Amino acid sequence: MSDCPAMSDTASNAAPPPAPEDSLRADMYGFLAALLRQPPDAALLARCAGLRGDDSGIGQAVTALAAQAAATDPARLRAEYDALFIGLGRGELLPYGSVYLTGFLNEKPLALLRQDMARLGLARQDGVPEPEDHIASLMESMAALITGRVGAGADLAGQAGFFARHIAPWAPHFMADLAAASAARFYAPVGKLGAAFMAVEAQGFRLG
Repeated sequence: MSDCPAMSDTASNAAPPPAPEDSLRADMYGFLAALLRQPPDAALLARCAGLRGDDSGIGQAVTALAAQAAATDPARLRAEYDALFIGLGRGELLPYGSVYLTGFLNEKPLALLRQDMARLGLARQDGVPEPEDHIASLMESMAALITGRVGAGADLAGQAGFFARHIAPWAPHFMADLAAASAARFYAPVGKLGAAFMAVEAQGFRLG
């Protein structure tokens, strides 16, 4: 998938296009992945600054994100991203499922994720250093499962299963931590947006 740099296709398919509401879900997952994979460049920052939200939880986070995007620049964002996720030795946050679930990198949650990804025809792209349980990779995986553009895709039940096993147990906590992180300015509303969207997805899967 051209807009999914951390992932490659290991299974061909001819999935039908998703419904409009599912396309919007996939777009949100892809948007979060783009923001969390690396600091936004000038084009993505301008896109963020042009967003308009409503009174919902997601809409309020979008409005706050647009305001932060309009008040910053790529160089400042690089410094913020480094402080949050890289740092000297480590950043303020470690955005990996294994860390949140076990306290250590490359533990059993990553092995289970790799098993599911192999079954679904998803694989990490060569040259991507982060393990597959990086938050951005998981957001990309969900977008791919919804659209079917990488791997075999998944119906709503399959998406719900992947979400329940690999995202719901820790991603909401990570998003809340990001929203409250001391180094977060631009990324505080990213965390709030992610947390609100995770809540909407969890509710949707329960009702679906």
